[in-house]
Amino acid sequence: MAEKKDVLEGTPMRPEAKDLQAGAQDALNALNLIVVLARDGFQTYQTESTKREYLRTLRETETARIRASQEALRDYLDRVYADRRDTHQRLFASLDQALAAGDTAAVQAVVGGIVEVARTSPLADIGNIVDLKRAMSDPSTIWEL
Repeated sequence: MAEKKDVLEGTPMRPEAKDLQAGAQDALNALNLIVVLARDGFQTYQTESTKREYLRTLRETETARIRASQEALRDYLDRVYADRRDTHQRLFASLDQALAAGDTAAVQAVVGGIVEVARTSPLADIGNIVDLKRAMSDPSTIWEL
């Protein structure tokens, strides 16, 4: 049988007191790092959760504003263009479907159609909205109906 020359024999050396202190300090540093990282991770989670909630609220608010504006415009167009009522109803029904489905391309296409209809309406005669606001705030403006 062959001898094992690579086997070490002897008494293990005990660590010196300074080596134990370094190990304890390293463990304390590791614990502190875990606490800091956990706290930072929780704060990041809270911040991002808050941002997501803000965006969710903003989306709901803007959707409600769009729907309110949609109703006002629909009512106006229906009254002005009674003969085009079916067209308006189909356009706005399509907009409702696109919004419900979250289909951005369809929303853009339908809004483009609504804009085209509006261009051929009395809305086109109103002109620039800035001029309209200025005229509305001027008490000397004469409105002809």
